[in-house]
Amino acid sequence: MKAVRVHEVGGPEVLKVEDVEVPVPGAGEALIRHTVIGVNFIDTYFRSGLYKAPTPLPFTPGSEGAGVVEAIGPGVSEVAVGDRVVYAGSVGAYAEYRTMPADRLVPIPDNVDDRTAAAVLLKGLTAQFLVTQTFKVEPHHRVLFHAAAGGVGLIAGQWLKSIGATTIGTVGSPDKVELARQAGYTHIVDYRAEDFVSRVAEITGGEKCDVVYDSVGKDTFPASLDCLRMRGLFVSFGNSSGAVPPFEMILLSQKGSLFATRPTLFHYFAKREDLLAGAADLFDKVAKGIVTVEIGQEFALDDVVGCHQALASRSTRGSTILIP
Repeated sequence: MKAVRVHEVGGPEVLKVEDVEVPVPGAGEALIRHTVIGVNFIDTYFRSGLYKAPTPLPFTPGSEGAGVVEAIGPGVSEVAVGDRVVYAGSVGAYAEYRTMPADRLVPIPDNVDDRTAAAVLLKGLTAQFLVTQTFKVEPHHRVLFHAAAGGVGLIAGQWLKSIGATTIGTVGSPDKVELARQAGYTHIVDYRAEDFVSRVAEITGGEKCDVVYDSVGKDTFPASLDCLRMRGLFVSFGNSSGAVPPFEMILLSQKGSLFATRPTLFHYFAKREDLLAGAADLFDKVAKGIVTVEIGQEFALDDVVGCHQALASRSTRGSTILIP
């Protein structure tokens, strides 16, 4: 089978498509034949070395995929051969086949196709836990969401609109303003053309926001803190512009006794029952048309370098997928 392997961390050029043996599922595992592979910005963190991959070099990147169960190992009861499944897990997705712990696999509903499932699960579950668990957004809340035209941002905008919250989405270029507007954000700010702190103050009449969701990192910190009301919550869940620099905890006190958290999907869905509940919530939103997924880019697995070059340029729109 074909698999993408990283022998040394670095830029997109370190991604090599190689021929490897099809793995055999062990106890508690299932073998998945991928039909679609989801691409997420976190994949670039493992490739570059910003995040240390959980497996030694060489490793196969990618944490999301959809496909068909081809074989199961001993002790598997969660899935059966022939089942359509999707997952958001550890690295290893950039391949034609992979093994996965069976308890991490989510059945794909009949009314959801593989492309949508692979494009929406990780980003959709991220939006789900951010707006319903990390901070339970209610209609009276004011929310600032950075990278509103990104994969998570577009889903979150639709989800927040269904809740009825007042939302301010930031984008990095004029062409992304309309994308964020279509996703349901109440207000959109192009942070490259406008000072988003001043705009948030203006939009909220100086009352600022209850919560800020920030996946940009370095470029929006510490300005994001200045957008929060007293005792507001800063949620850092990504580093697309680089890591948030170290800061003294007293800064949170000085800016209004603020709260800050750095959540990850895998902690929120560590238990299978939580994973299935979160996925059911997400797929229900998809089935009802509350959440729709724009697949902005599609690349062949052989063109994985071009795919990561597009991610690095931050020119992508919506979700990105690889086709084995």
